[in-house]
Amino acid sequence: MLKYLNKSAILLSVMSIVAGCGSEVPSVTNFTSPNGDVSVKVTTLFSEGQSEYGNLYCSLHVDGKLLMDGIELGIVTNKQDYYSQLKPINVGPIKTVRHNYTMLTGKRSQCSNLGHERVYSFKNPAGAQLDVIFRIYNDGIAFSYRIPAAEEGEIILSENTAYPIKDGTKRWIQPHVGGGYEEFFPLATDGASHGWRDRNKWSYPALVQAASDDELFMLITESNMRRNHCGSYLDNSKQSQLYQLTLFSQDQPVENNWQSPWRLFIVGELDDIVESTLVTDLADPSTISDTEWIQPGNVSWIYWAYNHGSQEYSIIKEYIDLAKYMQWPYMLIDAEWDVMRGGNIEQALKYAVDNDIKPLLWYNSGTNWAGPNSGAPTPWYSLNKKEDRVKEFAWLKANGGAGVKIDFFRPDNMETMNYYLDLIEDAADAKLMANFHGGTIPRGWQRTYPNLMTFEAVYGAEWYNNNRTLTNKAAAHNATLPFTRNVIGSMDYTPGTFTDSQNPHITTHAHELALMVIFESGLQHRPDRPSAYYEMPQEIRQLLTELPTAWDDTKLVSGYPGEDVVMARRKGKVWYIGGINGTDAPRNLDLDLDEIEHFGNTIQFITDREDGKGFVISNPERISRQELDRAIKTLPRGGFVAVIK
Repeated sequence: MLKYLNKSAILLSVMSIVAGCGSEVPSVTNFTSPNGDVSVKVTTLFSEGQSEYGNLYCSLHVDGKLLMDGIELGIVTNKQDYYSQLKPINVGPIKTVRHNYTMLTGKRSQCSNLGHERVYSFKNPAGAQLDVIFRIYNDGIAFSYRIPAAEEGEIILSENTAYPIKDGTKRWIQPHVGGGYEEFFPLATDGASHGWRDRNKWSYPALVQAASDDELFMLITESNMRRNHCGSYLDNSKQSQLYQLTLFSQDQPVENNWQSPWRLFIVGELDDIVESTLVTDLADPSTISDTEWIQPGNVSWIYWAYNHGSQEYSIIKEYIDLAKYMQWPYMLIDAEWDVMRGGNIEQALKYAVDNDIKPLLWYNSGTNWAGPNSGAPTPWYSLNKKEDRVKEFAWLKANGGAGVKIDFFRPDNMETMNYYLDLIEDAADAKLMANFHGGTIPRGWQRTYPNLMTFEAVYGAEWYNNNRTLTNKAAAHNATLPFTRNVIGSMDYTPGTFTDSQNPHITTHAHELALMVIFESGLQHRPDRPSAYYEMPQEIRQLLTELPTAWDDTKLVSGYPGEDVVMARRKGKVWYIGGINGTDAPRNLDLDLDEIEHFGNTIQFITDREDGKGFVISNPERISRQELDRAIKTLPRGGFVAVIK
């Protein structure tokens, strides 16, 4: 096991692969990325007295520096052990893998990546074969298990993948509480649970700073969740320095050429992590050819200020009027619309359509804590059966609906993951966009199903409704999410809370405005009450009207998790730059735009008023690139926005 793994054992194991298995199995030590900077070494560690079968490990390297050593590999089914006794039988040729595709949402509209793929094949003493497929890119490493020939009735019991993270190593990992993804990413330097319930369990994504170089990082997650797959999480309860991949299900059926989801490490410096599209690069291509009906955009949202607002027809009308005034294309009618007073859902949908606003409609998934005595919001059980779901989606589309928000899912077992796919496929057939809430994280589905616009899976602004926890933690949390959760896909945080909900916020106005640039979501819900927008300066209202929700390019300008972040995003020829201070002290944020192309010649700055409750807005001015290489002073928990045209 891990405690026996050392440099001598690694060298012995590589030599054994070459010497013990014949000349057809080459050395595996030089499998690298296209630019040669990222590499992986696959080894078989033999037990004492054993020279043929052993355990699999791999190590990851960037720029010649060790990023992670001793990653354990293998799986176990009800029929075979593909873990404890494996014999290397073949190392395949290196193949080039190219990705070029278009995204309707996300950090980049035209995605391109180049990688190398190699297949390592092993057999156990019973002669059953396991392939481990590795892909190496300039910004990451991924691997997937494949079983070429399955036995009848074979199912996956466990995956023995495990990631060693030594004490003293900085990591930002979300505690895995109740199977969900709505917690913070606290900085830690050991594997202790630090008082979290569901002790020593952790959710993706996990950001880890390399011990070998404080400028190198890796983000651990997974991609390409297909039908009959389940999700996984990490568990270090047995060994605090070894994070064991743990499956949500032990009943995944195995057919010939069964393949697991990709286990993914995005690697490099922080800008490599933030700007990477590897989660969608590894996903299956789009299944939808006609995508003209899929339109990202801003949404007026009723829940944050009135968490039972959809019960009132008059309040729904106010938010439809707001969307029209702000020229936002969408309005979301949230939970409990089936018990509306003063009107009904058909009238609300018609009012939206008559005002050229496309309505989105909330549904309870009907798979979790839904019942007459549970307190879960209605409507219940509208989507569980296919015939009911198809009928409901057809009704919504006929009444002008453009999409659905589906909430309250069970944890990521195989049944739940299949249900997600049922929902998104049937929504696509009805030409409805989808937003998954109270559920899972992105794993590349936004490429495969481009009508899937966003996911929640974040401790977001709606938590101001629930308790006071977010009030004091929001600034640092907001400065961590661009390096963790939002890296892997659209995030429905609902940024931009300028007034207070049930509990106060202490971030500044410019901080909240900057979140609308920094946080990416195909549907961006604008959470504040209508009066907050009506009372804003005209320049801010104009910015909120024009601000895109899907981007042509994304650049991390500067930042560090939990401290600060400056993000630049481009739509067409316009760059939008958002910066936030995640600390409780004044801070200068670096504005170094050397990496930005297609640079305009006018810029407008929006910063904080001295009290943090208003804006200082500069007139657009002509400026050179050299003049912008400076530091922007921000208030505690403050921020800024810049628009370059």
